[in-house]
Amino acid sequence: MDEPPDPQVHPLDARSLRGLAHPLRMRLLTTLRHGGPATASQLAAKLGESSGATSYHLRQLATHGFVEDAPEHGKGRERWWRAAHGGVSFDETLLKDPDPQVRGAADLFLHELANQRTQELSTWLGTRHDWSEAWTGASDMSSWTLRLTPELALGLIKKMHELLESYRALAPEDGTPDAEAVRIHTHVFPTRTD
Repeated sequence: MDEPPDPQVHPLDARSLRGLAHPLRMRLLTTLRHGGPATASQLAAKLGESSGATSYHLRQLATHGFVEDAPEHGKGRERWWRAAHGGVSFDETLLKDPDPQVRGAADLFLHELANQRTQELSTWLGTRHDWSEAWTGASDMSSWTLRLTPELALGLIKKMHELLESYRALAPEDGTPDAEAVRIHTHVFPTRTD
């Protein structure tokens, strides 16, 4: 029996992918997901962009259902935005779509995702001295090379995802001392040794 889709995950289709596949839009959405609601001006200052650019791209994200108004934060004419979902799911068939614009958007999305993850890791490395010894000891940058078939690789991915999901139930409540948001990146891909 199929499980119902996670309401916190927005599945990408050809239309919504084209609405998201832009470096600034992806950075805006990531910033709202990790930092909570903000105005276009606040996001512009944080990302080093103009408020005109952030306003435009926030409206585009809203058109495609990625962000929404957060009126409980606003005062007066200030427009606050929040992420509408906790994440997106990417369908690999978008890379084979007959429309070259969709394939291009899929490629851009994946490359920008890789860039964001590299930036997150670089930020950690550049600021790790600001963290407690407990947190620096609880970080990891492991790399493994295994010889697998596609079926074994899919099984590994499924087990990793199940393990990570099991930690959601263990998450401490807000306000728990030493509890922080933790980013976990997984990458499983084939490589040639020659």
